[in-house]
Amino acid sequence: MQHNYWIYLLIMFGVTYLTRVLPLLIFKEKIHNRFVRSFLAYIPYAVLAAMTFPAVFFAVDCVPAAAAGVAAAVFAALAGGSLFTVAISASAVVYMILLIF
Repeated sequence: MQHNYWIYLLIMFGVTYLTRVLPLLIFKEKIHNRFVRSFLAYIPYAVLAAMTFPAVFFAVDCVPAAAAGVAAAVFAALAGGSLFTVAISASAVVYMILLIF
């Protein structure tokens, strides 16, 4: 069976292009509804969390170390730490637990 990768590439381009252009064509004027605007404002954060959170537990072979790293990251974030502080604290906790196990 012969595959034509250019057709696959064009289909992927079309789908990606349409999902980015259709909202611009459909919603030409500003959205005034506060609920819809608030909902749309949180979509990037929800998608990022949904993509990142499961990958955290597959980054290391020790699930308790990954869970401790997540707990350290949440604690550092709630304490008002910057993104760098959160990442360093989570990585340090995971490293220390991996040294113990």
